[in-house]
Amino acid sequence: MDKIWQIKELPTAQVVEDLRNVLNVSETTAILLAQRGITDFDKAKSFFNPSLDKLHNPFKMKDMDVAVSRIKWAIDNEENILIFGDYDVDGTTAVTLVYEFLSSIYSQVSYYIPDRNNEGYGISYQSIDHAVKNNISLVIALDCGIKAHNQIEYANSKNIDFIICDHHLPDKSIPNAYAVLDPKRKGCLYPYKDLSGCGVGFKLVQGYIQQFNLSEDILHPLLDLVAVSIAADIVPITGENRILAYEGLKRLNDQPRMGFQQMIPTNIKGNVNISNVVFSIAPKINAAGRIKHGSEAVRFMLSKNEEDCKKYLADINSLNNERKKLDLTITEQALDQLKDINQLNTYSTIVYNPEWNKGVIGIVASRLVDMYYKPTIVFTKNNEGELVASARSIKEYNIYQAIEQNSHLLTQFGGHMAAAGLALKEENFEAFRLAFEETVKQESKSAHFKPSIEIDKEISFNDINKSFLEVIMRMAPFGPENMTPVFLSKNLVATDFRLVGKEHARLFVHQKNTRSTYAAIGFKLGKFGDKLQKGCSFDMVYTIGMNYWQGKGTWQFNIKDIRFRE
Repeated sequence: MDKIWQIKELPTAQVVEDLRNVLNVSETTAILLAQRGITDFDKAKSFFNPSLDKLHNPFKMKDMDVAVSRIKWAIDNEENILIFGDYDVDGTTAVTLVYEFLSSIYSQVSYYIPDRNNEGYGISYQSIDHAVKNNISLVIALDCGIKAHNQIEYANSKNIDFIICDHHLPDKSIPNAYAVLDPKRKGCLYPYKDLSGCGVGFKLVQGYIQQFNLSEDILHPLLDLVAVSIAADIVPITGENRILAYEGLKRLNDQPRMGFQQMIPTNIKGNVNISNVVFSIAPKINAAGRIKHGSEAVRFMLSKNEEDCKKYLADINSLNNERKKLDLTITEQALDQLKDINQLNTYSTIVYNPEWNKGVIGIVASRLVDMYYKPTIVFTKNNEGELVASARSIKEYNIYQAIEQNSHLLTQFGGHMAAAGLALKEENFEAFRLAFEETVKQESKSAHFKPSIEIDKEISFNDINKSFLEVIMRMAPFGPENMTPVFLSKNLVATDFRLVGKEHARLFVHQKNTRSTYAAIGFKLGKFGDKLQKGCSFDMVYTIGMNYWQGKGTWQFNIKDIRFRE
């Protein structure tokens, strides 16, 4: 599917000129910064110098004082504490972080990850029964719980206190837990709202350390976990998340925990970025919860023994390979189903097979979005006979709101603008499918259904020099709301072209009327090989990054799209 090239609106000339003068940077650099909301010296100083001493006071978060006091009471009175968390990367890193801290100061701590198939997402009744059986009186729930009203009432009836640490949107009311930490809850004045679930857990630990005068050095070994959660959960890398991601990546590169040290590919050791986490680390951690059990990932991340880590990593790699096979098989079955039921001309994509593995339907939904660029929901059946689904959206379409509008047909749902989970009774499936399709149809605008590439600025190769490249590198870590700058350059030719595998291409690109030639890589551009080899002129949309090989880094253009000139 052809992509629309959308060039961002340029900031005002006055803002650009002021930034150029105060920062002594080029016009292009000033534009890139202004597009990211960096419009004066103080904002630039904070942006380019993220530091842990700029983290917000954890006690600005509602219920933080109540939460840390309850933990201290539990420790002083020798209560058993359970750390509970979701089975995805955000949840398992959060459990690892809080368990690692609490178990370092107190012995009566355990952790619990729910079984994806038998318990499902969130606080389960089985976990509460487990707490009762093991004489646990305090549960800290991470990356979940903000909608667990009934489960919390059940826990209260068993004299079990819950501290909920979540980052998802709450209902109009919150559960009647002992404490609820969620920057998105009504009445919470915490200044940064976009923490990951692990990030909220980090703030809880920071609050405890601050309240009871422990060394802040305790926080440093936990930062790699926070960085991994930020990357995997695709939260904005702005404000406090930028600080945590920056410091967490430093930890991941300089002193990673044993598991991450073994998991990081050799060619990027010491140079790990957010993209590397998303594609090299997060899928493997996720595979444990998708295929077997999330506790496998926690065990791996907690381990400090080299031999144990190797064994756990081998297990996780095996699970990830199994996940890949399931992913491809289910995607093929979903594509066949779409053709059979003639859904290719609809506004949304909904597929269902009771045999599909619940752990990979989210990945399949993402693949279908990539192929057809429509809001997509993939259903399967759980062990209780209920239909459960993962939903993924297209750019700028709020799939959570579309699901919420039809929630009268659901038994459960949650998520955010880009992704959601839901459940319904089988007899309501067809009614929901039709209602969701109608909702998307009524709300749709043609631009929503055409994939686009947002371009920061058109530049000449003459604009690219050492200082410009260094500024781009200092803008990292990149992610939502601070994406890697995307450039457009016109009138290019390939001076060298090599196929990599069957689909990808390595080439050198030269811009006419300049002296510069740069190395570039284009994924799935092999199909243009004939034209590129013949010297056909083209325009190119790309990002600029570092390619590391045998410990050495070289600049490389990463091609996002090309168009041949007439």
